[in-house]
Amino acid sequence: MRAVDTHFHWFPRSHMETMARRADHPRTEPHGDGYRYHYNRGRSFLPLPGVWFDLEAGLAATEAVTGPDTAVVCTTGVLSGLLDQLPLTEAVDEAYAYNAEIAKAQREHTGRFFGTAAVPLLDTEQALAVLDHAIGELDLRGVNLPPMTGGETIDAERLEPFYARVAELGVPLIVHPTDIAFGEALDGYDQAFQRTVGRLLDSSVTVLRLIFSGILECHPGLKVVQTHAGGLLPYQAGRIDKNARIAALPEPPSAYLRRLFVDTVAPQALTIRTAVEFFGADHVLYGTDYPCWSQRAAVDVIDEAGLTDEDRELVMSANAPTVFDLSHDGTG
Repeated sequence: MRAVDTHFHWFPRSHMETMARRADHPRTEPHGDGYRYHYNRGRSFLPLPGVWFDLEAGLAATEAVTGPDTAVVCTTGVLSGLLDQLPLTEAVDEAYAYNAEIAKAQREHTGRFFGTAAVPLLDTEQALAVLDHAIGELDLRGVNLPPMTGGETIDAERLEPFYARVAELGVPLIVHPTDIAFGEALDGYDQAFQRTVGRLLDSSVTVLRLIFSGILECHPGLKVVQTHAGGLLPYQAGRIDKNARIAALPEPPSAYLRRLFVDTVAPQALTIRTAVEFFGADHVLYGTDYPCWSQRAAVDVIDEAGLTDEDRELVMSANAPTVFDLSHDGTG
């Protein structure tokens, strides 16, 4: 079976060019062969060299390690949620444009590249319209979920129809870390706090909000993919059950946590083994975090984890087509 890399990043240059025309933050500025993406009211920026915009190079690098049949699932990554820092009309317009570019790449690389949707959540009705267009018309295979929208967190009661519709469509919510949730508390040491534990805290809190709010209880069919092997959560599941006394939940939080899907973007064999043991091999997905990580290293750490042949096939190949519905390439 072919390998499926479920944690792959590529950004269309058209989005960067649009954001470069903005006077206010968030905005981009050209820098070398890439861009700097300024956000958090100009306090932070992401350096994005040219490799982030070269899809052919990314696909070639991936296939060089796991073979020419490898498929990738592209997510918004750290950019998740930045559209919600725009005024509503701009956010919606740019979401349609961004998703169209991702869908175009999916058509041009049939069976090799699958895209996921950016959906601003500032307005629930607009979010539903963007969602239906991205999944129903553009055939994208998942939805990227930020940790917050404007000044609200993602468990805001008004978003219930959004989660209901995602569950109905059968596509996964992808929870990837951002740099927008915790601010100055993690500044310093050349962003070492933020890049190491800050981003994992970001995605872990997002997932806990989905659990504590009852969203996963209300929508048992809702698929959630948390990147980086589940962030901080598998290691503290017992503490979460002990200290999070949520009267409205009929089951302990860890029961909902175990329903998640997680990926293998974790450069430590022990972490991979823990993910397989905690979530089950059928809930673990191969990922490389390209271009942030080496594809060779991503495969090597799975080798080092010593998975059984059956578990390795599930992780590398068999799970992703079900989670992201890769059974069709969109050409039929």
